[in-house]
Amino acid sequence: MLIIAVAIGIAIWVTTRKHEEVKNDNLKIVTSFYPIHVMTANITQNIPDVELVNMTEANVGCLHDYTISTTDMKKIEKADIYIQNGLGLESFMDKIISAYPELKVIDTSADISNKIQDENETNPHIWTSIENYIKQVETICQKLCEYDNKNAETYKANCESYLQKINQEKQKYENQLQKLNGAKAICLNEGLEYLLQELKMQVTQVETNHEESTMSAETLKNLIEKMKNENIKIIVVDKDDNIKNAETLANETGAKIYKLDSGLTGETNNNAYIDKLEANFLVLESMM
Repeated sequence: MLIIAVAIGIAIWVTTRKHEEVKNDNLKIVTSFYPIHVMTANITQNIPDVELVNMTEANVGCLHDYTISTTDMKKIEKADIYIQNGLGLESFMDKIISAYPELKVIDTSADISNKIQDENETNPHIWTSIENYIKQVETICQKLCEYDNKNAETYKANCESYLQKINQEKQKYENQLQKLNGAKAICLNEGLEYLLQELKMQVTQVETNHEESTMSAETLKNLIEKMKNENIKIIVVDKDDNIKNAETLANETGAKIYKLDSGLTGETNNNAYIDKLEANFLVLESMM
């Protein structure tokens, strides 16, 4: 009886160990917010032993002044890798690193060179530039291959397939939107500044922290004067912005309001960024 009991005990232990080993083989990746999640989802698709979780809800928007919650920290608790945008957008990173010092962190901004300085800080909304987005995707792929070598070939194949689609959109932007080169615009959402800069537009960026309603009467007055003096007829906002001030500027100057998608929120599907590029292309085309 003792021998049977020991044998059963060993069998249970072995079964449990095998279960633990399978479980431990799974790689858990947590992304900070929507744009980074879409990038990573394309690179990790169809890899069964990789679990991808987005820390924040898809409708959270920009992480400016975001307060990390207990629920967020719980999602990271058993993560192997955390992927962030970088450039200070995730202002809560110190808390994460302090709580989970062994966590591997991928900073997608590591290879971005064309950073925009807004007053005393760097504009972190780098993904609205297609070139920057490509670099972010490449950084994620490179680091995942380094941290999870056994799936490296699949990561690379997924990345190559995804970037082929992104590059097609990039070529379309470059070839068909050339008339926007040098066009003057007022941008009321800092999330779109990288996109307009990439198109070589002359942009007057107004710092709003995604709250257009915070613009003062004096700022509006100065903008109206500038627009009249320089004949600026393009006002750019995010599609989800409050456009009250944009309408005031348009009414006073005869300019037109154009709504673009900064990609901060949206549907959780792998084609989301491409869909936004195509929608933005039509809006940009109408500016010419």
